[in-house]
Amino acid sequence: MRVLLIAMLAMTPVWGHAAEISGHIDVSAEGKPLRAEEAQDAIVYFRPKVPPHVAAAAEIAVMGTRRKQFVPRVLAVTVGSQVRFPNEDPILHNAFSTSKDNAFDVGLYGQGDGEIVTFSHVGYVRVYCNVHHSMMGHILVLDTPYFTHPDAGGNFHLSDVPAEEGDLVVWHERATPWHAVMTAGASDGPLAISLDLSQRRVPAHMNKFGKPYGRSSEGGY
Repeated sequence: MRVLLIAMLAMTPVWGHAAEISGHIDVSAEGKPLRAEEAQDAIVYFRPKVPPHVAAAAEIAVMGTRRKQFVPRVLAVTVGSQVRFPNEDPILHNAFSTSKDNAFDVGLYGQGDGEIVTFSHVGYVRVYCNVHHSMMGHILVLDTPYFTHPDAGGNFHLSDVPAEEGDLVVWHERATPWHAVMTAGASDGPLAISLDLSQRRVPAHMNKFGKPYGRSSEGGY
């Protein structure tokens, strides 16, 4: 009986145990350090080698418009989740994306609850306003439930992660994604990660009709 019990324990998969992944992110641009809170727009996620079951979020996520900005600017959701786009400004806004597989357009809308969009495919979604060129939001649709944002000090913590090999990714809109293959829980201590935020905060882009924004696209309201 004892031999059988030992054999059964040996056969128990590693992912049956929970692990933690923690670390600190330093951000810089052109070789100069930036404030730690700049790391808050990063998304840290872990994708186990054995694909986990991923369910759509029970609650509808929100990316609103406030003072001519998308708030929050960066949002992570699991595939199949819904996002609402309310307008908190007393002016007209629009939310649209031409991103592959997750393109949408909620139309021109005034102050109110806004429309709900379902994101059915994994990927990166750039969100724009057809009225204001400087408005840009980012939605990362993930096939893993293990993700988080760093805090104002650049520190992050992922808990209840399966203790198995997988991909740890740190994504930021202005940086090349940081990636490492690792076994969750195997690190001797917090990870030290550096990101170079060299990309433009609002890159040049066309409106939803594929044409340049007009001169009045920032001050028409």
